[in-house]
Amino acid sequence: MMPETAPLSAAEYAATRAMLEWQIELGADEAMLDAPVSRYAPVEAAPEAAPEVAPKAPAAEALAAPVPVDPVAEATALAAAAPDLAALAEAMAGFERCELKRGARNFVFADGNPAARVLILGEAPGREEDLEGRPFVGPAGQLLDRMLAAIGLSRNTPDAAAAVYITNVLPWCPPANRDPEPEEIAMFRPFVARHVELVSPDLVVLMGNPACLAGLGQRGILRLRGRWAEAFGRPALPMTHPAYLLRNPAAKREAWADLLALRARLDG
Repeated sequence: MMPETAPLSAAEYAATRAMLEWQIELGADEAMLDAPVSRYAPVEAAPEAAPEVAPKAPAAEALAAPVPVDPVAEATALAAAAPDLAALAEAMAGFERCELKRGARNFVFADGNPAARVLILGEAPGREEDLEGRPFVGPAGQLLDRMLAAIGLSRNTPDAAAAVYITNVLPWCPPANRDPEPEEIAMFRPFVARHVELVSPDLVVLMGNPACLAGLGQRGILRLRGRWAEAFGRPALPMTHPAYLLRNPAAKREAWADLLALRARLDG
């Protein structure tokens, strides 16, 4: 039951009615609260908010930027850990830092007799080598076999004294048969050095500029050829690549002189 209130006077009623009509004209058409609110009453203080907790700083490990992998250092570690040729071939085949692997058909490791006195280091597999998975099997390889036979050497003989062992600086075929890039040569040089160490030949033949860059740190095969040097801790003879001889038959005379120097060094 609503409490009784004193009746309004005529003046109070008129003032109240005028106020309501004025509010209606302003758009107030319904009551929002059950009781009137005095805008002059003191405002109660709002309850104190809990202090904000600063977000937890990320761990130092999360802030650290990823350390880029040095492919040469990785290749060096993998090569050093290979105790034999089979392990070295497995390490090279699984080496993922070289983009050439993604475009090649086959991994090309080596050919010939690992007990040979002569190790021939070429550049990289070509189309025929990529298809067959062996080094020096195309026209340049066939010419190389004839050159070696002329001085009594062969990749197919079991006789270590007359055998050669053949490998390349790169085990993957570059696109469009291009020359190996210096970065690619540097990346695979630790594998080449370990390869030579495991085979332990008496002599190394460096065929072409990439082989000279890997073994001697120099290019300029036409200047270097025929001059004995040292590569991978062993006597090394730079020679023009058989592919160059196919394009420049006149250079075969100089190549023959280099073959005779190789034969003389073996006999001496």
